[in-house]
Amino acid sequence: MQQQRIDRTYYRAMVAMCLAVILLSLTTAANAADNPATPPKNRYFTLTVENDLFGGGTDRHYTNGVRLGWFDAGEKPPGVAKNVTEFMPFFSINETTSVAYSLGHNLYTPQAVESPIQDPKDRPWAAFLYGSIAMVTATQNHIDHYEATLGVVGPMALGEQVQKTWHKLIDSTSPRGWDNQIKNEPGLILSLERSWPEALGQPFHDTLLSLTPHAGFSVGNIYTYANAGGTIKYSPLSNRYTDKAPGVRPAIPGTGYFSRKSDMNWELFAGLDARAVARNIFLDGNTFADSYSVDKRPLVADTSIGMAITWGSTRLSYNLVRRSKEFYGQENADVFGGVSLGYNF
Repeated sequence: MQQQRIDRTYYRAMVAMCLAVILLSLTTAANAADNPATPPKNRYFTLTVENDLFGGGTDRHYTNGVRLGWFDAGEKPPGVAKNVTEFMPFFSINETTSVAYSLGHNLYTPQAVESPIQDPKDRPWAAFLYGSIAMVTATQNHIDHYEATLGVVGPMALGEQVQKTWHKLIDSTSPRGWDNQIKNEPGLILSLERSWPEALGQPFHDTLLSLTPHAGFSVGNIYTYANAGGTIKYSPLSNRYTDKAPGVRPAIPGTGYFSRKSDMNWELFAGLDARAVARNIFLDGNTFADSYSVDKRPLVADTSIGMAITWGSTRLSYNLVRRSKEFYGQENADVFGGVSLGYNF
């Protein structure tokens, strides 16, 4: 019964979101028709929500992530961020350099959320509250994406309050194990990724099937890993230069950029990201204090598939992700979904 109530709440929320997007898109399209000479803006706001309920219908492991993103195409980075790039031989500043900001919150729990006792064979309870600044530069045939993230894990990240409030709202099982969460610790992640847009492409009349490989690394006490993979996209030629919505790390990063059109546009995509993981605080536990932990697997892969619809200044996308087992003793891979709503100002 509780799972059915969760499902009903989820579907009602999705219907409400879709109706809001349609109304907003109709208004935007009408305004665009009334003012055809109005130039498109280059500022993008994106709300991304990832939840295992949107995919496998579970409530475990990486159970929720929320990210608010602001991408300002063509806006130069602030002085401090720009100075950091002088020590990065793989990143350059030019006329295409843009800046992005984000705020986010992640929740991680073991499978038995109703138990006050930590299962030593399951992952520890954890939350991550963070903010980040990113710079994006196009150079010749590739795009570089640099991101610096600062945040906190532990009780200060407010994971207990957020999850208990949400479960109370949807009349679900109250999580009782937050006393076992990893302890307070400041967090830092420095990430650099390079992608090669349309390294391979095949046009079909007015559509394009393309492959964009990527490779990169992240270092810090939250995550340390090297990753590589690629994204296949199929879309109309008029929609070829769109970028994926910002995901929650360790997902493939995106800016949320899309072309503003008065009519409807669409895209289908599938991706793979493989990681060699040296550090994951949500599995390894605290860096400088004793906490619960599990033996993580050194190799993890995400496979994903999804679609996006753009109408006027609004884009709605859905991404279904399968994440391979992250620690020894984990019975099954995790499946979660992500819903992103973007708006071009």
